[in-house]
Amino acid sequence: MSVAQAKTTNAANGDVRIKSLITLIDTLTALVAEENAELAKGLPASRLKQVDEKNRLAETFERIVAECAVGTTSLHVRDRILREQLMDKILKLRVAMDENLVRLRAAIEASNRRIEAVMQAIREQIAAVSPYGASGRVAAARAVSSGTSRSA
Repeated sequence: MSVAQAKTTNAANGDVRIKSLITLIDTLTALVAEENAELAKGLPASRLKQVDEKNRLAETFERIVAECAVGTTSLHVRDRILREQLMDKILKLRVAMDENLVRLRAAIEASNRRIEAVMQAIREQIAAVSPYGASGRVAAARAVSSGTSRSA
């Protein structure tokens, strides 16, 4: 194989890797957008069906980025249009992920508020039947009514 053929083959392999990465980014962006739509409806984060797939794809994307950072993998794109397409997809993913972060934080805060409301209700129920006051001492005796039946 000549040097020119090797460069062409390497460029073709690079283009295939880039196209594969673009497909990964598109899939991840679509999943995140779907998750964002469900979070916008008020669904708790724990009930989302996209979480496992999103995490799997995100791990793959992170691995590729890490490999590029240390030089294990190279994503040199000679084709300007393909390079611009990749950059556009990365920016769209970033926007979707930024929105996802905001929506997940809001969902977590809403879950925490629900948990706190339930815990407060439990504390109030316990306090209502507890013989102890807030200080930990036995509370003053409560008036208890007892009825007797005088039927003849």
